[in-house]
Amino acid sequence: MTAPIRVLLADDQALLRAGFRALLDSDPGLTVVGEAADGAEAVRLALETTPDVVLMDVQMPRVDGLAATARITAAAALAATKVVVLTTFELDEYVFGALRAGASGFLLKDIEPQALIDAVRLVHEGQALLAPQVTRRLIEAFVSSGTPEPVTASVVRGLEQLTTRERQILALVGAGMSNHEIAADLVLSPLTAKTHVSRIMTKLGARDRAQLVVSAYEAGLVTVGG
Repeated sequence: MTAPIRVLLADDQALLRAGFRALLDSDPGLTVVGEAADGAEAVRLALETTPDVVLMDVQMPRVDGLAATARITAAAALAATKVVVLTTFELDEYVFGALRAGASGFLLKDIEPQALIDAVRLVHEGQALLAPQVTRRLIEAFVSSGTPEPVTASVVRGLEQLTTRERQILALVGAGMSNHEIAADLVLSPLTAKTHVSRIMTKLGARDRAQLVVSAYEAGLVTVGG
């Protein structure tokens, strides 16, 4: 029998944590291993319980969700732990910062119950929680908020390894397209598009699709309306 997916909840609202816990624990394939009321406690509990998935609020006391996400994704002992940011969506720039910090995606706090369960399963399987339309709005909000961060050396090295086709596909991923949309746009089979995306992730050292969006933006391959 497959072991249940172990989830850590981090949110300063006790009522929200209780609701999420009741929902997740109602599914035999999921189990909540801890609850944190702030980012510092989230990091401590993550190191103690090594969860598969952390549902992380952004605005919390002591240590916020962005800093906590960065600490968790940087911890060697938590290399297999996925962080999903919870947001009310008015905080687009903070969500992008969380993706830069290593989060595997984000969820809206008003997500439907079954959608939350499905999302936890998806991110556990290695998929990024980035709906195309949400990704596009996120990029537009972040671009309008200021100047992008400098391209990191690792991203530069990875970009140099990409073929012209791979750079084209990276730009489409960054623009929020799914593999099927990329395949249709470039007249490729979905499997070929998926293979290209996987190869790009390897070359850029990306954890998941969310990190490809960040890399595409940092490299200037994505612009508002582009």
